[in-house]
Amino acid sequence: MPEYRRILLDGAAVQVTVDGDELVAGDGRRVKTDDARHLPPVVPSKVIAVHLNHRSRVDEFRIQLPDTPTYFHKPTSALNSHQGAVVRPEGCKWLNYEGEVAIVIGKTARNISPAEAGEHIAGYTVANDYGLHDFRDTDAGSMLRVKGSDTLCPLGPGLVTDWDFHGKRLRTYVNGEVVQDGSTDEMKWDMHYLVADIARTITLHPGDVLLSGTPANSRPVQPGDVVEVEVEGLGRLTNHVVTGPTPVRTDVGAQPTESEEVLSTALGGDWEFRGIRPPKR
Repeated sequence: MPEYRRILLDGAAVQVTVDGDELVAGDGRRVKTDDARHLPPVVPSKVIAVHLNHRSRVDEFRIQLPDTPTYFHKPTSALNSHQGAVVRPEGCKWLNYEGEVAIVIGKTARNISPAEAGEHIAGYTVANDYGLHDFRDTDAGSMLRVKGSDTLCPLGPGLVTDWDFHGKRLRTYVNGEVVQDGSTDEMKWDMHYLVADIARTITLHPGDVLLSGTPANSRPVQPGDVVEVEVEGLGRLTNHVVTGPTPVRTDVGAQPTESEEVLSTALGGDWEFRGIRPPKR
């Protein structure tokens, strides 16, 4: 399956193809994969994410999925890349990983059927839909700061075309230990459905990204942790967590909180019993 990446090469953003352990630019320049400075593999005009889709995640929270998916938006300023640093702002504590598959649009899509959606998909890449749950009490509806803060949308390492999304394993690792282990077959709504659903009212342009949901066991990570998301056939996206250089300002806006809403979500609590979470055993 062809794989395309974007890297910074001699000061310019360049699309390259993967050739073994090397990346090859259109003019023939080569660079070792491990030496490359990666960029997000695509430049989207928007990033849209489904709230819940994997059955294991739904079972974990003891809830029922709605009849149709719901979504939120991650601004493009949240984009990050393979090997990039994910910033947890100073004063925040509850930054969670969420390993996912990202759908990349290849042809403008509007008012299409699920059967037609595949023709509008360029390919797929790996995503980590980080959530800064410290702001969940104020942004639970929009998820704007929870999911849209700077650096919280790593994509990569590359865009893979001709990838069949059926029956693919998805794993997330923290410091080498498996923390999420799921499959695309546990998704209630598949990639084609998600694209067609959004495209009913929102025009999707080439490069736009849809995040397809995460399996169970999203948990907090700390500065210094190395987080990797591996999807069968798409590769492994690696990032490390750092503390932001400045604290969240206190003279404007809502401040980070640590309510039962925050803790239940960050720690995988029982949403059904949010606010009366049982004591730790």
